[in-house]
Amino acid sequence: MQNVDKLRTIFLQYLEENCFDQAPQGLYEPVNYILSIGGKRMRPVMLLLACQMFKDEVNGALPAALAVEIFHNFTLLHDDIMDDANLRRGKPTVHEKYDTNTAILSGDVMMIYAYHYLSKSPNHLIVKLLNILNRVAIGVCEGQQYDMNFETSDTVTILEYLHMIEYKTAVLLSGSMEMGALIGGASGEDAQHVANFGRDIGIAFQLQDDILDTFGDPEKFGKKVGGDIIQNKKTFLVLKTLELAKLADAENLRALMQTPTTNPSDKIQQVKALFNQYNIRNIAEKKMDTYLSNALAHLDAIKVVDDRKTEMRDLAHYLIKREV
Repeated sequence: MQNVDKLRTIFLQYLEENCFDQAPQGLYEPVNYILSIGGKRMRPVMLLLACQMFKDEVNGALPAALAVEIFHNFTLLHDDIMDDANLRRGKPTVHEKYDTNTAILSGDVMMIYAYHYLSKSPNHLIVKLLNILNRVAIGVCEGQQYDMNFETSDTVTILEYLHMIEYKTAVLLSGSMEMGALIGGASGEDAQHVANFGRDIGIAFQLQDDILDTFGDPEKFGKKVGGDIIQNKKTFLVLKTLELAKLADAENLRALMQTPTTNPSDKIQQVKALFNQYNIRNIAEKKMDTYLSNALAHLDAIKVVDDRKTEMRDLAHYLIKREV
């Protein structure tokens, strides 16, 4: 069996071999650009890991791995347009480097190529895999709409937030791993456990991201902390504080999160002080650990020898305990 770094290398080689060097350059150069500027490659690697749990040879899963990576980056490209974001992974976003119309069209063709590569999977699985990607794609769009709705809603609940991140973040990881398991020859029951593992890890991953955005070490996190606070995002930390806070503190937090940010450092300091007052980091970490425990229970239930689960278990712990 191969470790995560080796599987990432195998995937990156396949990605390089399938770069978009065809005409028209104006359409495909932005696709190559967004696919080349890094990222953790978490979804394709975990797809390959899921496949490897059931058989050693993973080459048959590479087209599906590329499909989910293209699909993921397509969603980021369009998200950046909707958010009017200037940077992605420390580089100019596609619509900033090129223009908005180019970014929209290049994103569209990426979505089509995701299906193109998925169709190169084993013939007997194509219908199942297409159904999974369809379910994932719909879920991601629904999650994005929920996220947009939250921007103007004053009544978002923690349950609604968790539902949103399940759709916007976790559903793609879950679907990717389910695809990998099926390509590896998993039974329907085992593939469902793999999918549930991916869902719970995806939610825990996003909760850790919320925590790091406020409490992370800027030098390790790789970006300025407090971005969610500056953008008035209704994260788990904000919603839990509103749930627990005394009336005056809750009203203060709502006021801070509803007004334009003129002094970012002061705003971050005030919101973070409220989080600390109500022990929100500890509460968020316990919630994250609950999802991690649920994920590991699904991993334990998969009917393969424990040695074949080691890489997946170690990666799960790394993703949730990471500082970047």
